[in-house]
Amino acid sequence: MDLEFIKRVGIAAAYKGGNVLRSHYGRIAKIDKKGAIDLVTEADTASERKIIATIKRLFPDHAILAEESGLNIGEPDHQWIIDPLDGTTNFTHGLGLFSISIAFVLSGETVFGVVLIPETGEIYTAVKDKGAERNSQPIGVSETRLVSESLLITGFPYNSKDIINPLMTRLANCLSASQGVRRLGSAAIDLCFVACGRFDGFWEQNLKPWDTAAGEFIAREAGAVVTDFSNKPFTIDKKEILATNGKIHTEMLSLIQLKDGRLLKS
Repeated sequence: MDLEFIKRVGIAAAYKGGNVLRSHYGRIAKIDKKGAIDLVTEADTASERKIIATIKRLFPDHAILAEESGLNIGEPDHQWIIDPLDGTTNFTHGLGLFSISIAFVLSGETVFGVVLIPETGEIYTAVKDKGAERNSQPIGVSETRLVSESLLITGFPYNSKDIINPLMTRLANCLSASQGVRRLGSAAIDLCFVACGRFDGFWEQNLKPWDTAAGEFIAREAGAVVTDFSNKPFTIDKKEILATNGKIHTEMLSLIQLKDGRLLKS
């Protein structure tokens, strides 16, 4: 498989989706709800249609898994995973922290990822075994060795009210142990910011494959360690993700591993 061609197509699709989002930004007329706080707009669906059309024009037989339209049946060993607008709530409120996330999975393994932040123009890419880039320049994770010297990032799932106690326990643990915790509202951006060293660690739960597929691959190619909360290798079907620079990973695990709402380790 020509991964450089895959990369060019993925980047082109991301930019076309980004143009759609910019054309709708600040002009949303209708907002629908998939859940109490899970929003969808005409921008999500229009961006997704443009991205899929761009990919299908060149790879008509490839399978596609996209947030809004679900699974488009095709060759199972060639699958694109698409989030056409990660950070819809930010988008609808006029906050420019939103992104487009596209990954390509070959025979069950992610081999390419791109995340575009339309409002800043930053584009993050990675190809298997070739490292990660931001705007075509190589990036890598931070060198921070202690959580006490780290800036962390997290997110809150759509069902946060149902799991508020463990959610707040983890947040309190990490907030008290670190230099600070931020919440931006786009998991794809969070993971890319770990990849480029802006944050030292990221954790979240109850994400979907389109939320993490591209970002976690970019983070890994940049040198990050990515696992679930039990320190098992992360796969996109898992509900928990911890991504760090590697140096603080064990310490981060000690802060987020809970049993009955309490730390496993004292």
